[in-house]
Amino acid sequence: MLLLPLLAFLFASLLVAAAAMAFSPGTAGMIERRLAEVTGTRVKSTADEPGYERVVVDALKRIGSVGPHSPSEMGKLQKRLVSAGYRSREAIAVFFGIRIGFALLCFTLLATPILFRPNLPMALAACGLGYLLPSMALGRLAKRRQHRIRLGLPDALDLLVVSVEAGLGLDQAIQRVGEELAFAHPDLSDELRLINLELRAGKGRVDALKNLADRTGVDDIASLVAMLVQTDKFGTSVAQSLRVHSDTVRTKRRQRAEEAAAKTGVKMVFPLVFCIFPAIWVVTIGPAAIKFIQVLGPMTQK
Repeated sequence: MLLLPLLAFLFASLLVAAAAMAFSPGTAGMIERRLAEVTGTRVKSTADEPGYERVVVDALKRIGSVGPHSPSEMGKLQKRLVSAGYRSREAIAVFFGIRIGFALLCFTLLATPILFRPNLPMALAACGLGYLLPSMALGRLAKRRQHRIRLGLPDALDLLVVSVEAGLGLDQAIQRVGEELAFAHPDLSDELRLINLELRAGKGRVDALKNLADRTGVDDIASLVAMLVQTDKFGTSVAQSLRVHSDTVRTKRRQRAEEAAAKTGVKMVFPLVFCIFPAIWVVTIGPAAIKFIQVLGPMTQK
């Protein structure tokens, strides 16, 4: 009887160790990436090699191509994927594959006697839930990325003001700020680098800035783009406009922080009532209740 739990523990440990070794990057790959950061060269990624990741991506693309796709849903999903930071062409197909595969997995687990007793209504409900969960997770990722961009915008505006007042043009200032923010705010840095690439490709500044607002979906970015477009149209001072807008964005960030702090008390009510107060009542009133029952119990029996 003692041997079975020991064997189960050993089997689970070996399984976890094998999974960690399979999914962790190798030492050679880490060394190559660090050398590439120093030398500035590009290292061939695992997606370029015919490995297990490429096989998984191809399988998800084949699964995603089976399901029906409406044009309106494709447009909304593409915008959401871009907001979450997934800009590759195969991102939509991979996402559809993940959604269909997860739904089929949930249905299989409840419709077959693998884990539980087969239950068709529960399996259908789990299938629908599994179909919706990837969309919810994608929306959550997009909101987190938008929050990170919103937090890094005041710092980017300060750097833009310094760069423009130092004599750089707006395009060169955007390029410089994108390089400086690569470590502190990588998401915002990537968006600014995309603006620079679009400008180098020949697209107009107004179109590149509007594409930035459409990609991110952040209201502060949209207001910044509107301000820059109006400044370019009317010929006003870019540095002065950026300075005023930077003060406004910092004020809005402080107000958001104060709002979040004011909501903390309301959010703490439910954890206090359902998690902390019962434990306090058990500790404080429990011994008295036990003593009360011990004293009055024999009296009621008589």
